[in-house]
Amino acid sequence: MSEFKQHGGKIAMANKIIIPAMAAVKFPALEVNYSDGRSLKLPVSSHGNEAGTSKLDIPKASLLCLSFRASSQAMIDSWSKPFFDAFSDSKNVQLYEVSFVDSWFLSMNPIKRLLLRIMKKSKPDGKSVLQRQIVYSFGDHYYFRKELKILNLLTGYMFLVDKFGRIRWQGFGLAAEEELASLLSCTTLLLEEK
Repeated sequence: MSEFKQHGGKIAMANKIIIPAMAAVKFPALEVNYSDGRSLKLPVSSHGNEAGTSKLDIPKASLLCLSFRASSQAMIDSWSKPFFDAFSDSKNVQLYEVSFVDSWFLSMNPIKRLLLRIMKKSKPDGKSVLQRQIVYSFGDHYYFRKELKILNLLTGYMFLVDKFGRIRWQGFGLAAEEELASLLSCTTLLLEEK
């Protein structure tokens, strides 16, 4: 806890450059729920895409912001708001804020449905193409966290994923100006990839 206070949730610096496609690892499949009860598998990619998802719906870049505790929401906002502002007119970018609920009691179906009704909802912004999508993942996430090497649940984790579901950039904790610039330039590079 003292380390958390000392570093403000920053477990490492964000990538400065994009991770080459050949070296990038796949983001593990994650089932999430919208507050209206609809479910979705993240990342939305050209491999194993959902029924009803056309090739046009697959984004070239997705920012997945992961929050395991409410205390990391400010960290998520420090990344997602500038990202949203920079790419609000892009139809090839998606932004997901994923909150994890790991309590077995809250993951039970009747409780889960009730909880989803009162959870924070995604508010469509009529002026921009990019929508900030708030989703929730219920249950035990031990193996998911293990695949992504997530040890500290008090900090926020950001992953920039390409259209094939590969992690091309990652950041942690509160965003610094230099790290934000890196995220935005890496996203622009993904949008330019063929």
